[in-house]
Amino acid sequence: MSTEALHEDRFQHLRETLKNLPGLPGVYRMVGQSAESEEQVLYVGKARDLKKRVGSYFLKNNHSPRISMMVAMVKRIDTTVTRSEAEALILENNLIKTLEPRYNILFRDDKSYPYLLISKHSYPQLRYFRGKPDKQHQVFGPYPSAFAVREGINLLQKTFQLRTCDNSVFSHRSRPCMLHQIERCSAPCVGAVTEEAYAQDVQDASMFLAGKGETVVQQLNSDMLAAAQALAFEQAAVLRNKITRLRSLQQKQFVSSVGEHDVDVVAVVIEQGLVAVNLVMVRAGQHVGDKTFFPTHTKSMLKEVGDDKLAAEAAEAEVLMGFCAHHYLSQSVPPLILLNHRFEWEALEEVLTAQRGGKVVLQAHSTQEKKVWQQMALHNAHLAITQKLAQEATQEHRLQALIEALELPVETARLECFDISHTQGEATVASCVVFDNNALQSSQYRRFNVQPAVGGDDYAAMREALSRRCARIAAEEIPRPDVIIIDGGKGQVGVAAQVLEEHGLSDIIMFGSAKGVERKKGQEQIIFPGRELPLRLGENHPGLHLIQTLQDEAHRFAIQSHRARRAKVRTQSALQEIDGVGPKRRQDLLKHFGGIVGVEKAGVDDLMRVKGISKELALRIYSAMH
Repeated sequence: MSTEALHEDRFQHLRETLKNLPGLPGVYRMVGQSAESEEQVLYVGKARDLKKRVGSYFLKNNHSPRISMMVAMVKRIDTTVTRSEAEALILENNLIKTLEPRYNILFRDDKSYPYLLISKHSYPQLRYFRGKPDKQHQVFGPYPSAFAVREGINLLQKTFQLRTCDNSVFSHRSRPCMLHQIERCSAPCVGAVTEEAYAQDVQDASMFLAGKGETVVQQLNSDMLAAAQALAFEQAAVLRNKITRLRSLQQKQFVSSVGEHDVDVVAVVIEQGLVAVNLVMVRAGQHVGDKTFFPTHTKSMLKEVGDDKLAAEAAEAEVLMGFCAHHYLSQSVPPLILLNHRFEWEALEEVLTAQRGGKVVLQAHSTQEKKVWQQMALHNAHLAITQKLAQEATQEHRLQALIEALELPVETARLECFDISHTQGEATVASCVVFDNNALQSSQYRRFNVQPAVGGDDYAAMREALSRRCARIAAEEIPRPDVIIIDGGKGQVGVAAQVLEEHGLSDIIMFGSAKGVERKKGQEQIIFPGRELPLRLGENHPGLHLIQTLQDEAHRFAIQSHRARRAKVRTQSALQEIDGVGPKRRQDLLKHFGGIVGVEKAGVDDLMRVKGISKELALRIYSAMH
């Protein structure tokens, strides 16, 4: 069939589809064909009226170049009818995450946000929490980063001295820990504080986190004066110190809310060829931090925008709409979300209100007070773009310096670095870290649990890990690297060269980087297979700095993975070797004591409290663990 006939057949099929579309809400998927003749979803969208929305792509001719290009590639249109536009919004968001269409703007941060939690116990625990909040505990947040939560815990420890230890540790202490000695914990584990006094500290901490810090300070002032009048000067001094610390905490919160307590501020900025979305989070009237996102699949959109201010504003609104749908449909939602652009958000408001169980308002035009927050978010987005460009420029400079120094092909862009980690042959792990697009790509890192025949055989471990990686490269399941870097000397490089040749990948450039005899940075030797003498770059050479960055990251990732595997192996093996302790009893023991450390600290009487553990078995477990 000729090309013209194929096009006519395609248009005839599309016309039939458009003719039969219902005027109902739903989701549509534009399906095209890739260069490999495989079908691929080009774009996913929602519509209040499928017939009108989908028809507008083919009945109008004033589309942007990006949309025109997409329409020209459409081979088929699939639709799903929903009961409402709000329901269509949820389905659209799920399909975008699953299919990652080429013409949809994508956000890749699906991690749950961290919370600060005060547990429901007689002596509640203050701890970090990530996941779905449990209603039985007091949960505060979410916070934009783990650092923000841990900093909050640190500050609250200084002021209210709540315990942070696990229940298994708390239940088995016989004397106060170091945190009590440095005045970070009131040591309820050994009765150094009464349950009533501790409960008051918990209540004060909860009120402070809920934005009622001034009420707490006033109450502490009253208690301090009462203690002073009763000549209880030591107690008055303790209360005075608490007030001082609370005032210090309040000064750190440079943004405070007069009206709404929980607010998110979202601002999108397009400049210098980048798109940044900054999210500022205000909880209980206090600024708890911000986070910047850089969406992908934006190149064609940025090319269209150019220097056109109106086009940039329209594109920013489009990005903002995509971010809000992606982000809030999988996270907890505050009652107010401030945005720097208006878009059709009625359906989104409806969904988020139902999700939160209370009214959610999206707002673009704000009062003077809220404009301060919006300006902060915009400033953060501009700053993030500047920093990202500076970082990319530095990495690009390092890459170019490495290309010149090692005479690599000028198009070299993707580098992979391998390292091995173990403890005297135990729980061997190999790591692979990836550098591409002038940045480390953490989502593409891979770890390999390897089992060489002889423990501690790094050559065999490298062979196994690299063989598994090369098999996937040869099968075109993963991108082909331009350069492979081995953290090791001649032996590891020789093994790696054999593996590459066995898989038909000997054309991939590969070299090893080995530290000198004194193992100091700057003394690395670069070893190529087949070359007798190693190459050394200067200590301050930018290309060497890039190699060091990759080696450090590969080493960090390998160590992290190795420790996790070793801990798992030791946890399992310690109990598995005891006669009479099967999977169910192991699970009961670990659950009762909060982990293997708690089991190790438990006495015979403590072990007997676990269902199914007799005195004889408790003695056997105690002997095996000590």
